[in-house]
Amino acid sequence: MKKDLHPSNYRLVVFKDMSNDYSFITKSCIDTRETTTWEDGNEYPLVKLEISHTSHPFYTGKMKLVDTAGRIDKFRSRYNKK
Repeated sequence: MKKDLHPSNYRLVVFKDMSNDYSFITKSCIDTRETTTWEDGNEYPLVKLEISHTSHPFYTGKMKLVDTAGRIDKFRSRYNKK
């Protein structure tokens, strides 16, 4: 195997779905500024997600409109006929 192929900062990270407060922990090398305390009492880096498998319509079977940062307004202003 090749040496120095994998990143050196590969660690446990908590991912939190902000639309329904679902959190899960997995290994990642993503850079974060925030941390959170997990169920085991340890502190881990935190990544906030807008959508995950617990809130995505494909996996849940429910249509739910999640308008973050005015995406609909940006689309309408960009493609509005003048």
